[in-house]
Amino acid sequence: MKLNSEIVRTRCQEIKESITRLEEIRKQGKTRFLENQDLQDIACYRLLVAIEAALNLCYHIAAKQLRKVPDEYAQCFQLLEEARIIPSHLSENLQRMARFRNLLVHMYWKIDYEQVFVIVHKDLEDLNQFTKIMAELI
Repeated sequence: MKLNSEIVRTRCQEIKESITRLEEIRKQGKTRFLENQDLQDIACYRLLVAIEAALNLCYHIAAKQLRKVPDEYAQCFQLLEEARIIPSHLSENLQRMARFRNLLVHMYWKIDYEQVFVIVHKDLEDLNQFTKIMAELI
């Protein structure tokens, strides 16, 4: 089945917008980030938006191209890896992000903001790479 190009473009744009906001937060430095609840809240929200958009893309591609529906969020990226749509290192990193998304949504009181800071500093490129691959599919 054919991918819905509007869904792909919209979700990629949502990820890019979140990355842009997260890059601004990244410039603030660790000390300022850990002392500022507003920066923490924005970072968590923007990570959630970006991860949700990536998951939405993943499910759309799994359903339309692979004709599979994963049982859990992290498994979706594994399906794309098995289909050779994304490389294994990206799949592993996005699976970790999917699990982090569950923490943001279901156990928000246990969020380690140092971990959020690390994700903002080290994992945004994974989301960028994912959007590039997804955009090439349409």
